[in-house]
Amino acid sequence: MSRIGKMPIEIPAGVEVKLAEGNHVTVKGSKGTLEKRLPEEMNITVEDNQVVVTRPNDLKKMRSLHGLTRTLIANMVEGVTKGFEKKLEINGVGYRAAKQGKKLNLTLGYSHPVEMEDPAGLESVVEGTNVIIIKGIDKEKVGQYAAEIRFKRPPEPYKGKGIKYADEVIRRKEGKTAK
Repeated sequence: MSRIGKMPIEIPAGVEVKLAEGNHVTVKGSKGTLEKRLPEEMNITVEDNQVVVTRPNDLKKMRSLHGLTRTLIANMVEGVTKGFEKKLEINGVGYRAAKQGKKLNLTLGYSHPVEMEDPAGLESVVEGTNVIIIKGIDKEKVGQYAAEIRFKRPPEPYKGKGIKYADEVIRRKEGKTAK
């Protein structure tokens, strides 16, 4: 039995979970509304302020979908109550970020500034000149946008210059030695 899949999801006060045909789940809360179509093989039920996910049989595919389905619903519930955020740090001389309306302007050592528009439902906040915080209710979109920003200049192992996640550890390499 999936340890994660069999745990019920508590529905906090002020959150509404609706199930539609074909396992189309809608979660409505104080921060917004999220909708997702989940695997039809899973049995999802809402009973006494809890969402319970069960699987029809013990095939390998069903076991893997069981925990995934439960986690996706739990992330939707957490997103509409608390929201998600990712923190990025910019390291390097002359590397900086600035916010201009819904555009994020990045100076990353290229011959041109890199401009990125905030996707719908997400907000980016710049603290100082070298910390970017991505906020939103959809965990998948927050992570994807943070990954796209990081991809513009990933950290390099010699000097550590680039954009990295705040909790990421960059393994440093030793440079050439002069004789």
